[in-house]
Amino acid sequence: MSTIVSLPDQSTAALPKRNYLNAEHGLLSWLLTGDHKRIAMLYLISITGFFFLGGAFAGLVRLELLTPAGDLLAADTYNKMFTMHGIVMIFLFLVPSVPATLGNFLIPIMIGAKDLAFPKINLLSWYLYLVGGTFTLTALVLGGVDTGWTFTTPLSTHYLNTHVITTGLAIFVAGFSSIFTGLNFIVTIHRMRAPGMTWFRMPLFVWSNYAASILMVLGTPVLAIAIVLVVLERTVGLGVFDPSKGGDPLLFQHLFWFYSHPAVYIMILPGMGVISEVIANFSRKRVFGYTAVAFSSVAIAVFGFFVWAHHMFIMGVSNYSALVFSLLTMLVAVPSAIKIFNWSATLYKGSITFETPMLYAFGFIGLFTIGGLTGVFLGSLGMDIHLTETYFIVAHFHFVMVGGMLMAFLAGIHFWWPKMTGRMYPESLSKLAAVTTFIGFILTFFPQFILGYLGMPRRYHAYPADYQVLNVLSTAGATVLGVGYLLPILYLAWSLKYGEIAGSNPWQATGLEWQLQSPPVTENFTEIPYVDYEAYDFEWLAHKQKQEVTTVG
Repeated sequence: MSTIVSLPDQSTAALPKRNYLNAEHGLLSWLLTGDHKRIAMLYLISITGFFFLGGAFAGLVRLELLTPAGDLLAADTYNKMFTMHGIVMIFLFLVPSVPATLGNFLIPIMIGAKDLAFPKINLLSWYLYLVGGTFTLTALVLGGVDTGWTFTTPLSTHYLNTHVITTGLAIFVAGFSSIFTGLNFIVTIHRMRAPGMTWFRMPLFVWSNYAASILMVLGTPVLAIAIVLVVLERTVGLGVFDPSKGGDPLLFQHLFWFYSHPAVYIMILPGMGVISEVIANFSRKRVFGYTAVAFSSVAIAVFGFFVWAHHMFIMGVSNYSALVFSLLTMLVAVPSAIKIFNWSATLYKGSITFETPMLYAFGFIGLFTIGGLTGVFLGSLGMDIHLTETYFIVAHFHFVMVGGMLMAFLAGIHFWWPKMTGRMYPESLSKLAAVTTFIGFILTFFPQFILGYLGMPRRYHAYPADYQVLNVLSTAGATVLGVGYLLPILYLAWSLKYGEIAGSNPWQATGLEWQLQSPPVTENFTEIPYVDYEAYDFEWLAHKQKQEVTTVG
């Protein structure tokens, strides 16, 4: 049975005089920094901006669907709105959010290193991300793109005259940012772990980012190749996807989904790592089945490469291959289920407390479980034929990627905010935001399962009046959800100046990051630590604190 440790108040009257935030002054010191923590903060600011841009597009889409007639946006404008929403949210927010911010900030510290293996490449990754974002904004200013985020051929190569090339270039460049980040993480985790930090003493957040990095490095180049081929098809008539020249439109689908299905796990795996950290800390227990949870991350990464064709059951693939990919899709549910089961077992008889990160973690488990279970319907051949291209699909992937990943991201931001800034946030307001976000999300997306089951196609800007009640409910929920997302921006910004001083370990958590001052110094550690304890060893923490109290006494 775990023990609640009573700690002395670690708060101090002021922030540490020397830390990574004030080590150097001036804009150039940030723009040319090699410090992984500063680069993480640059990412945090950037992706937050793109998140609200993508959210604004979603708001316009939901307003259009408030009434059955297309009376707010013209059809082509509506197409551009949901396309830009998808591209911005997936490539500029969901994919980089946890790895580029929390991963950048925490991985070196969690393994006892002073920085990532390649600090300059890390900074280059952020600049490539910005270049990709700039191309996206350029396409938007020039008139937008209306292919949908999937760029399906021959629609994108022959029939639409919008800014496909500019947007494709944006994704191509942003993809290299993702590859460099993944490569940096893999090398750092392999080569720079502190003495004693064996693979099975690593925090599960590091394991999950390691698995996601493998996907980034191996999967993203395939998307880059597919985008280049689309551009060549449009500009010089290459004919790779054109049947009149011997090409095959299905080839693009294979290339695109070979990356884009694993991309779901690039988004969700780091989030799962966050949830493992939060649940262990606020249950005061080591994660049940640590080894199984660690290997399940790798298993998800491996299985992720073998399920892409379940997106193509209605597109002319053979019945035999459809059967094989249906079975493989079912298999990927196994490692995901291991995580859910082990988190639940960790909570069992734990000393649970309900701080804000834990509320978001509970939200993650609920929403991700619903999203995962509805994925079983889409992996089943018969049900998939009925539900594909309906709002059921929209609800399913929003439950997984937005409900799951975004809940995890917010859990992580709240959990490590005291370490990143040295200050706490108002707990009551943050709990209100967590509950508002959960309620708003359910109101927004659960009606869409019903809409999809009833047969409402996605991507239509006008629909029969029979569907209006559920669409009104969904739009009302989106308003609540918007408030839930806006609140953290306000109180976290407030906390930067007025928040209570956090101290080094406000959550009484284990892990090397909590042994450093808040915020840490630029070089993280004055001496490389020796790790002689397992992750989430709260008994070790209690023993250490008892020693410190004895020494002070």
